[in-house]
Amino acid sequence: MNEHDRKIELSKLRRPLWITRAGMIAEQIVRAFWPLWSVLLLFFVILSFGWHTQVPVEGFWLGAVALLAGFAFGLWYVKRHFSWVSHDDAVDRLDRSMPGRPLTATFDDMAIGADDAASRTVWEAHILRNKRVLAGAKPVSPDLQVSDRDPFALRYAALLLFGIAVIFGSILRLGAPQGVLPGTPGEAVIAGPSWEAWVEPPAYTGKPTIYLPDVRADAFEVPTGSQVTMRLYGQLGSIDWSETLSGAPKPEEPQSAFNIEVNKSGELSVEERLWAVNARADQPPTVALAGEIERNVDGELRLPFAAQDDYGVTAGSTTIILDLVNVDRRYGLTIDPEPREAVVLDLPMPISGDRADFTELLVENMSQHPWAGLQVRFSLDVLDAAGNESDTSVVETVLPGRRFFQPIAAAVIEQRRDLLWSRLNADRVSQILRTITYQPEDFFPNETAYLTIRRALDRLDVHSEWGMSEEKRDEIAQMLWEAATLLEDGRLSDALARLQRAQERLNQAMEDGATQDEISELMQELSEAMREYIEQLAQNPQEPGQQQQGDQQQMTQNDLQDMLDRIEELMREGRTAEAQELLQQLMEMMENMQVTQGQQGQGGQSPGEQAMEGIQETLRDQQGLSDEAFRDLQEQFNPGAQAGESGDNEGRNGGQGRGESHEGGGGEGQAQNQGEGGEGQEPGQRQGQGQQDGGAQLGDSLAERQQQLRNELNRQRSQPLPGAGTEAGEAARDALERADDAMGRAEGALRDDRTADALGAQSDAMDALRDGLRNLGEAMAENQQQGQPGAENGQQAGNQRGRDPLGREQGQNGNIGTDEQLLGEELAQRRSKELLDEIRRRSGEQDRPEIERDYLNRLLDQF
Repeated sequence: MNEHDRKIELSKLRRPLWITRAGMIAEQIVRAFWPLWSVLLLFFVILSFGWHTQVPVEGFWLGAVALLAGFAFGLWYVKRHFSWVSHDDAVDRLDRSMPGRPLTATFDDMAIGADDAASRTVWEAHILRNKRVLAGAKPVSPDLQVSDRDPFALRYAALLLFGIAVIFGSILRLGAPQGVLPGTPGEAVIAGPSWEAWVEPPAYTGKPTIYLPDVRADAFEVPTGSQVTMRLYGQLGSIDWSETLSGAPKPEEPQSAFNIEVNKSGELSVEERLWAVNARADQPPTVALAGEIERNVDGELRLPFAAQDDYGVTAGSTTIILDLVNVDRRYGLTIDPEPREAVVLDLPMPISGDRADFTELLVENMSQHPWAGLQVRFSLDVLDAAGNESDTSVVETVLPGRRFFQPIAAAVIEQRRDLLWSRLNADRVSQILRTITYQPEDFFPNETAYLTIRRALDRLDVHSEWGMSEEKRDEIAQMLWEAATLLEDGRLSDALARLQRAQERLNQAMEDGATQDEISELMQELSEAMREYIEQLAQNPQEPGQQQQGDQQQMTQNDLQDMLDRIEELMREGRTAEAQELLQQLMEMMENMQVTQGQQGQGGQSPGEQAMEGIQETLRDQQGLSDEAFRDLQEQFNPGAQAGESGDNEGRNGGQGRGESHEGGGGEGQAQNQGEGGEGQEPGQRQGQGQQDGGAQLGDSLAERQQQLRNELNRQRSQPLPGAGTEAGEAARDALERADDAMGRAEGALRDDRTADALGAQSDAMDALRDGLRNLGEAMAENQQQGQPGAENGQQAGNQRGRDPLGREQGQNGNIGTDEQLLGEELAQRRSKELLDEIRRRSGEQDRPEIERDYLNRLLDQF
């Protein structure tokens, strides 16, 4: 092919050739210039941050020489590795990127056979095929990787520093340090010598920085450890200064900048200025007990402490060791105990606020520890930011643990303690447990507890014969603990059993001479059991034909509270017999209590009240379903946690919510389904349906139960609702529609195993239901005020509305509850504080799931 044809062919490849050549030039530049531009970027960084002005003159010149050497190396590297890319180089690169090198083949001529027609035909076909390949030629991408030449990625480090300098640096810092250029002393020298200095206290003190030229006083105080920074401008050595704060000798060589650490009180002088500096030492923190170490009925340790420090406490701990000298060494404690490590608990610190002077409460449950109920020593220690430790505060007391009022449970716990004290007690523990379990029919109220003890006995005998390891000992001790808690708590099937159990525990505590704090805890437990029992009676009233005739004594909430207060007052005065007698009278009144119904024949509830009761019931069912979903989510992340955290054991073995039954209860809402008439249905029909649903829902999944609850809400929405056409009535209908949508989202999330998303949707549904109830109540109130149809019936129903067992009105406009306080103000405040302490304790347990701790932290932020 002649030169003219060759140029024509190459002109067809102008674009891919041009792009290929540009890429090759970029490749040469990147590979050859990376050391040079890295040095230049580093030079710019130094100038932008003004590092050259912060070093001595010698350091400046050393850095300058290093930069010049780097610049020279970069130029040498460019000369050695850079070569210009020609057009032929681009043609060759493009040709090599295609199979068969079509450019070279196209430009070639036939060496032999040019006169043969057949050979020429083959050659032309060969040329035509190569031209078709050239028609699809694409530019060759350059290879810009230089990692083989820069294995430490120095170019990227220089580029990163350059980016930081562009954002945070300043071109105004360009310049040379004083004394670098002889004969050009700079503006500072022209204006005369000057200086500036400032004192920076340690960061943990929170004290502000002091700018010395602005200090007019002759003396000031700073914390020990503060840093004095001085800058001297002008000719070196022209400014006279001295200090006695650091205790170090003055440098022999003059300096333009230096730092001084304040280690002691002394003087600081610069030229004519003189300051007396008082160095205030960081005082060690102090810690002490802020009250009596308390425990509740379940054995939870509550240790109040107060800590102080001049700047703030950062951490603290309490160490618990056995006070063997003061332990009552009788029975199973006569032999020497096995060695155990001391228990170290972190003291809680305030999450926000000042830590210089605060009072906090350590809450921990040590009931299952082998030392529970024995004499121990608490050692309190705290630490401040400066590393100073407090003097140890020692408190000698009994390690709080759970009290067991059931005699057999207390005996089992004592044998558990003896076994944990020393494995040499194994034979003795085995003998006593055999005695306890002999003829269990009349003494063991719980069959599971008996079987657990027998299983523990079998393992105890085996390991006593063949040797018992610590792991096996702890396993047997855990079995004994579970048996004792089953004996103490039992399987409470209804509110009356819980009430009787609370009364028995309080009565036993009175006979055993329990402390006032324990009596208060048990009184609170009795009050809560009474409330639950009253709610159960209100949900399951007697049929009209079953009401007792004759005079009945009506009991109000104030009467009940007066009796409880009187019992507690008698206990404080030591009149135990009178307190027990009054307690027995109270229990007899509670067991004979009935729900007071209105007079018969006065008409039923209005449709509006029926609708509101149905929505209230749906809200209770949704709350119970949400609680169960949350417990299931806890169980997924922390299996078995529920059994250890619950105050009783019926929560997961029986129904959900209050009023559950181990034989087939379905939650609070279902219990009400069985006892109430329902909306627009006959009482008998509603009761039968509730019983069927209560039995079916036990086997249903959470998603199916959520679907049933949504269907029930849709049925309620289809019934006539009060307030049609009014603002409150329309708002109620919108709220119920939002609740239906949220229930649908919760159902879908439960079917997809997204329990966390389902909890959020269920919370939205409950909020919407509450809004709907509030708006329906407003709509009914407007109807009654305006005399609209149904208002008279509603008023009659309101007059007929029964009282609860305490004689309280059951609320207005169909609302459940009353404005009267269920608890006294003091009891309510104490209960709120206990709940807040429990939430704070659980939120600090790092082994809990992250989603649960986030939920608890949100509760703390809200309350």
